[in-house]
This record gives sequence, C-alpha cells and structure tokens, in this order.
Amino acid sequence: MVKSSINTVLLVEDNAGDALLLRRMFREEGFRGMEVIHVEQMSEAEACLSNTAIDIVLLDLGLPDARGLEALRRARVASPRMPLVVLSGLDDDEVALQAMQEGAQDYLTKGQIEPRELLRAMRYAVERKMIEETLFAEKERAQVTLDSIGDAVVCADIEGNITFLNLVAETLIGWPLPEACGKPMVEVLRIIHATTREAIPDPMERVMEQNRTSHLPSDSILVRRDGSEVPIEDSVSPIRNREREVIGAVIVFRDVSAARAMTEQIAHSAEHDFLTGLPNRLLLNDRVSQAIALAKRHSYLLAVLFLDLDGFKHINDSLGHSTGDKLLQSVGERLVSCVRGVDTVSRQGGDEFVMLLPAIEKAEDAAIAARRMLQSVVEVHTVEGRDLYVTGSIGVSVYPTDGPDAETLIKNADTAMYQAKENGRQGYQFFEPAMNVRAVERQSIEESLRRAMERKEFVLHYQPKINLKTGAITGAEALIRWIHPTRGVVSPAQFIPVAEDCGLILPIGDWVLREACAQAREWVDAGLSGMSIAVNVSAMQFQHEGFLKGVFEILEQTGFDPTCLEVEVTESALMKRAEFTASILQTLRASGIKVAIDDFGTGYSSLSYLRKFPLDALKIDQSFVRQITKTPNETTIVSAIISMARSLKLRTVAEGVETVEELVFLQAHECDEAQGYYFGRPMPPHEFAALLVTHEKELQSHWAQPPVVFDTASL
Repeated sequence: MVKSSINTVLLVEDNAGDALLLRRMFREEGFRGMEVIHVEQMSEAEACLSNTAIDIVLLDLGLPDARGLEALRRARVASPRMPLVVLSGLDDDEVALQAMQEGAQDYLTKGQIEPRELLRAMRYAVERKMIEETLFAEKERAQVTLDSIGDAVVCADIEGNITFLNLVAETLIGWPLPEACGKPMVEVLRIIHATTREAIPDPMERVMEQNRTSHLPSDSILVRRDGSEVPIEDSVSPIRNREREVIGAVIVFRDVSAARAMTEQIAHSAEHDFLTGLPNRLLLNDRVSQAIALAKRHSYLLAVLFLDLDGFKHINDSLGHSTGDKLLQSVGERLVSCVRGVDTVSRQGGDEFVMLLPAIEKAEDAAIAARRMLQSVVEVHTVEGRDLYVTGSIGVSVYPTDGPDAETLIKNADTAMYQAKENGRQGYQFFEPAMNVRAVERQSIEESLRRAMERKEFVLHYQPKINLKTGAITGAEALIRWIHPTRGVVSPAQFIPVAEDCGLILPIGDWVLREACAQAREWVDAGLSGMSIAVNVSAMQFQHEGFLKGVFEILEQTGFDPTCLEVEVTESALMKRAEFTASILQTLRASGIKVAIDDFGTGYSSLSYLRKFPLDALKIDQSFVRQITKTPNETTIVSAIISMARSLKLRTVAEGVETVEELVFLQAHECDEAQGYYFGRPMPPHEFAALLVTHEKELQSHWAQPPVVFDTASL
C-alpha cells in the first residue's frame, strides 16, 4: 500500500558524486525525518525492496548491472506499487516519456536538480501513485459490479433467427423475448462501427460459417430499439449438436460504457490535478512547449505566471486539510475566471499554481493578468460557513527573453515569485537575470550555513542591558555572529532569513540557547551572578512542537537557573496561533522563565491578546527610539508604548540607544531598561565578563551625572 508520508527513501545511484549531492539535499528542512538507504546496483535494490519497507525509490538509469529502462522494469517487477522517480544524466524527452509509460512517476535530470524541485517531485510522485492506486481500485470495483450484474446472452438458430434472450439482453437491447423470438438477428441486434457508422456484418452468420469463436471489432456500438447507442464488447461462439454440427450460435456481450469512461478518467487523471481538476505539471509542460513552438512560428510572446499563496499553511493547520482543500478549489476557480479560454491554469501541488498565457502581444498583458489574479484571490472565500482570507505572490517570466523552454520559464517564474514575497507579498514581480545571481548567492550561503555548525563558525556576543533608574547592568542579550573562513563576518540579516527558509534555524536556535545558558552558568560559577540572559527565539522555533521540551532539556543539562533566562519572541510569532501561544507562554512562566516581545510595534498584534498573554516585557524597536533625536515631534509611539506597558504591568526595554538625548527622554518617561551602543556594543564573553567586574561601580557612581560611554576597547 502506498503511504502519503515519506519516511524511507531508496536511492539507487552508482555515481559517488551524484549520490553525495543528493544525500546533502536530504539534510534540508523539507526532508527532515526521511531515512535514505543508498545502494549502487540493481541487484542490491531488488534485495532491499524485497525485505525493507520503502516509501519511494530514486532510480538512476545508468547502473552497472542494469542500463536504461531495464533498471526501471526490474524495479517495477521487484515492487510494482512503489512510487518511483527516475534520475538520468540525459535531458531526453523521449526517454522521459518512455520512463513515464513504463511506470515512473517523474523524471529528473541530474545536474539540474535543486532541493525544492526534488522534494516537490517526490511528494508529487507519492500523490500520483496514490491516485493511480485509488483509480485502479475503483476500476476493479466497477469491473466486479459489471460482472455481478451479468452479461447479455442472445442465441440464434442456423437460419440466423433469435431463439433466446436473457433478462440482461432484453433490458440492454430493448426487445422482450416474446417479440424478438423468431426475428432475424440483424433486425433485433443492430451493431455499427463507432467511427465509420457502417453496419457490422452479422457476427452469428460468420461464426456459423467458420465454425469457431470470434469477436466483434473493439469499437462496436449497439443501437438499441429506441435508437440510443451503447458501446459493447462481445464473444460469439457456434452451438453444435452431438455430431458436432453447427446448429446455431450464441453471442455474449456487455455494456462497456463504465469501463471506457474509467479508461478516459485514468487518462484524464494522468494529466490533471486530482483535487482541483486543473492541468497538472505534466500537462502544463506539454502546453508550454506547444505554445513556444507556435510563438516561434508567429513571433508571439508568451508568459508563465507562478503563484504561491500567502497564509494558506496557517489555515490548513488550524482549520484542517478538508477546509484547506476546499479553499484551494475556490482559488483554482477564481484563477480560471481571470484568464482567457486559450490560457492554462494548473496546480503544481500544495498551494502553488502556474498559469500559461500564450500568444500575448506585450509583457504588460501579463502584468494586467497578474493584478487581476491577485485581486481575485484576495477577496473573501466562504468555505464551510467561514470567511477565509489569503493573499498571493506571483512571479512572471516571458518567452523568449526569460528562457527558451518550458522548464526554464517555469523555474524563472518561480524565482521571481520568491522575489515578490521578499518585496512584501501580495504583489507580482517580473523575472530579472540578477535574480538568478541572488539565487546562486543564497544557495552558496545555504551550503556554507550547513557546514557552519560542524565547523564551529558561530559565536555569541553579549550586549549589556542597563536599569535606567539605578544604572546597574541587569543582564545581557545573546546575539549570534557567523565568522566565515573566507567571507569574514556574515551579517545575521544575510543568513538568518536563509536559515529560516531552509529549516536550519531550528538547530541554530538550539545551539544559541544552549551556548548562552552554558556561558551564563560559567559566569555564575565565577561569582558574576544576579543578572539575566535574553535569547531571541524565531517564529519557527517557537511554533515547533519540540520547543518546550528542548528548552527544559537545555536548562537541565547546563544547570542554568530558569528564573535568569528571558526568551524574546516577535509579536507576529506570538499572534500566529494565539491559543497555542498562550499555553506555551503559561508553561514557560510557570517554570520561572521570563518572556519579552521583541521589536514591539513593528508587527501586528491584538491588544486583547497582549492583555491575556502571560508576558514580562516589551522591547521598543530601535526605529522608534531613533525618532527621539531625528524627529523629536514624533515621539508619541515611544511614550505610548511605555504607558501601555506600565498599565499592563510589563517592563519596557528600549533597543538601540545611542545618544544622551535618547537616554534622557527614556528616563524622563520612566522606561525601565535600555541597551545600545551608548552603553556598549555586543562583545565576546570575556570582554563582557571584564565589563561586569571593572565597570559596574564606575557606571553606578556616574549615574547621577550625565551617563558615561563604556570604553570596551580598553578591556
């Protein structure tokens, strides 16, 4: 039985380099939890398939003991119902088509495979195999049903006159036996050819003459008594007496409408998405290729639009897959309503849709279509009595400037879509060649990021937090730094978004928390106690099911006091699943861990939820602190946040304080704490420890006078 999830992958690949690249891909977030079994020969694969539970096979066509489609055929014999994706070094459409006809679910060209494409191909392969299995089961049930009803049976004598009809034959032909008996076969049983519409010669007469079983042509049509038509299949046999002389004939036939409809349905399902009924990737690629051929001939342009929904995952997770499926169907219908009859709207899987606009005159036509689609998608979708809202981001590629073939156009539209998301979502973006440069750069960062943990390239720096009433150092915020061997210091703004996209933020976040707690425990053991350590937690970390367990394990292993730990989470992360968030916060607070909202005021939050959430502090984003000196007339936000926090009995911490004017304003408005370059830049652990020892008294002694700037360079 084909499973919907992928736990175990059999990789059949004899090229060590290709195998290494593929195994590296399986370390990415989307592949998390998948076990890869790697073999190098077909014989090993056959043995593995016979005694190991495998969910999908990635099969190279160039194995030492099985070349080309032979490897595929042997794999199908070893496990006929196994989802299978072919890997080949040849970008050959004919071989790809043959592989699909032989039972493969997809065909990928090595050297052109990206992690997202591989994960998508594997998921689609499992989906398609499940559809095939479902359709096969339905066909089997339909066949059993037809058999249980029984076949129509008609008998005739040597003269070709009707002698018998069973009940099924009476119903199917439309003649009751009393009326049909004695009439010529050709009068009662009218059979024509489906294509030529010509009458087929009396099959009884031919069988009696030849004295052997025969069949009607495969595309025969029965014309019933009322003139309606039914496709039939039959078997005609002679009836003999004891002397083996032919005395008549019998024809056994059945209505094959359901079977032919099922065949057509299977053919349709192979090229259409099972959920929305829209063309799938296979059919889209074919149509794009055809559109390119026409565009070359007539000097047309064509556009490919890649749409990804924003906010769908939250709806799918919170309201269930049934609601998510209906929402996808609604989106598909909206998109179809936005295009011309010659255009194609396809679903690629998940919440991704790709549209083909052939024969357009100018690129602006694609922009007009994109704006129309985005507006249509954003309007409310009523699903199961609920009003649901999603937005979309669209990437656009245009032939011939953005690619010579279907694969390149779709890939570049996908790249542009990600740029549209980075630009703020709910918009569209045309592909630009520079995007590929950025994509390569991002891929380079991602690859280096995967090695950074094992190479111990991450370090933590600590920035002091100051009590604005006493001047005491109350704690520190732990901030990650990446020291790359060739790039030097890589800004968190560069690598944190990449880490979040590829799932590496989870192990990196765990490392930061563990390292910060371990360092703080060292300071406590050295006599530097009485202060807290603040650690940033990403939205993905906070929402992960293993978050709480991981936090408590780290505290236990490091021996750090939970009451000295403060977790900083952005307000957007807290608001994603408010009820779930509340339970997480309650568990953290119950153990003594403090919780602060980071960068407060820059995201979306509900004041009613803030009042209900068990929180300790609000951190005022530095963009608002900067207004104190740059736009003194626009300090309302800062004072409002401080007042609101006070009414909610929350501590306020100002971020990015750099000037005396900012400090004086914050003190005047009774802000509780502050951090920023004015007090000290983020510094390595030994410098921070020295700061605690040598500067605490100096800071406090000067606090009644204008505050002093820490000279951390002298430490």
